[in-house]
Amino acid sequence: MSQELPSTIPYKRARFKTGLPVDRLYSQAHYWLAEDGPGSCRVGLTKFATRMLGDFVELTFDVAVGDRVELGQAIGSIEGFKAVSEVYCVAAGRFAGGNAALEAEPTLLERQPYAAGWLYRLEDCQPNGLIDVHGYIDLLNATIDRMLEQQQLQKDKSC
Repeated sequence: MSQELPSTIPYKRARFKTGLPVDRLYSQAHYWLAEDGPGSCRVGLTKFATRMLGDFVELTFDVAVGDRVELGQAIGSIEGFKAVSEVYCVAAGRFAGGNAALEAEPTLLERQPYAAGWLYRLEDCQPNGLIDVHGYIDLLNATIDRMLEQQQLQKDKSC
């Protein structure tokens, strides 16, 4: 299932580089949301989040297809080489299922995080509190700056 990537804004800071789709909404926790149609949306992890996760191992959901979900609700977990993290719902709605393509081809999460590597779908999707691509760029800048400062502090302590 090939999905065409929308127009993007190039982003580069320190050693991190990506293209950020302009048609997405983004969360503070580095998820993206794309509307698929009236009331329907796909949710995935940003390239930044997949880089922090490391190699993808497994994705599981604790909710069933058709269950009502709320903004901020933990709905499953994702395991990467570097970490196991909870998967959160970035909008209220009805859980419409996970991306079965990730089971067959796990590298989609890292190779195509904004296209075929999405995590789950929602119906009756009600996004709230998400930011546009420019707000997400500001968030990335602040996040990466904090990481660089922490790196420098660690470096200074070891000298």
